[in-house]
Amino acid sequence: MNHNQKRFSFGQNWLSFLRYVDEERIQAAIESLQDYLGFCDFKGKTFLDIGCGSGLFSLAARRLGAKVYSFDYDLEAVKCTEILKSRFYPGDENWVVTKGSVLDKEFLEKLGKFDIVYAWGVLHHTGNLTRAMALTAELVKPEGVIYLAIYNYQPYWSSFHRQLKRLYVHSPGVGRFFLLSGYIFFQVTKGLVKDLLLFRNPFDRYKTKKRIRGMSVWHDWVDWVGGYPFETAKPEDVFDFFSQRRFILKKLKTCGGGHGCNEFVFQLIKEESGKGRED
Repeated sequence: MNHNQKRFSFGQNWLSFLRYVDEERIQAAIESLQDYLGFCDFKGKTFLDIGCGSGLFSLAARRLGAKVYSFDYDLEAVKCTEILKSRFYPGDENWVVTKGSVLDKEFLEKLGKFDIVYAWGVLHHTGNLTRAMALTAELVKPEGVIYLAIYNYQPYWSSFHRQLKRLYVHSPGVGRFFLLSGYIFFQVTKGLVKDLLLFRNPFDRYKTKKRIRGMSVWHDWVDWVGGYPFETAKPEDVFDFFSQRRFILKKLKTCGGGHGCNEFVFQLIKEESGKGRED
C-alpha cells in the first residue's frame, strides 16, 4: 500500500463515537465475541486486535480475561483505544496499545503469535487485501483462530462504491457533506419503505446495531461512505485463501450477497509431528 495516498480518517470518526461507549455497548461487544467464537471467557488466551479502531472490542476481550495487544495504522484510532484503556484499565500491563500496520512484516514478526486474531472490517481498507490476509494468517498459533470480516464482492456495485469512497476522501468539506447526506437519505428512505411494507417499527433497525455489536449506526454510515482504500472479496475466495494455509472454516456468516461484510472464523490446524516420515 502507498501510505502517502489519500485515506479516510477512521480515527476521527471513532473518536466521536467514544462518548457513546457505555456498559450496554460493552456488553453487546462481549456477547458478540462469545457468540461468534464459541467460548465464554478468554482467560489464559492472547488476543490481537488488528486495526483496533474505537478500541471497543479490545476492551471486550480484556473484560473476558484475555491478554490484549491492540494496534492501528491510524494514530487517532490508537488514541481512541488508549482512551478506553485509561478509562477502564489504567496502567494494565496485560493490554498493550500501539501504532502499526498489518502490511509491515517486520513489525508483525516482533509481535509473536496469538490464540485469537481479530480483524473485523479492517483488511479490506489497507490497500493490499491479499498481503494483509497472508500476513494476518502468520500471526495465529497452532489451533488458534482468526475472526475476520471482509466486504463482499459485487460485480457492478463494488466498483461504484470504490469510486464513491475515493470521491469522498478527495472532496472538500462541502462535497463530503452532500455525499454523506445523500447516502444517509437513501438508506433511511429505503429502510422506512421496507419497514412500513412489512408492518415493522422503523426505529427498531437503528437499535439493532447497538444490541448486536455495540456499534453506532451513524458512525458505521460515515465509515461506509468514507472507507477508502476499499477492496472486496468473494466468500469462496477467502475460504480458498485460508484453506491453502492449513486453516479450517469454523463459522461463516454471509451478508446475503449485499454490500456488507462476510464474517469468518478460521482455525489453524496443528501440524502433525513426524508427518511423512518413514518408520
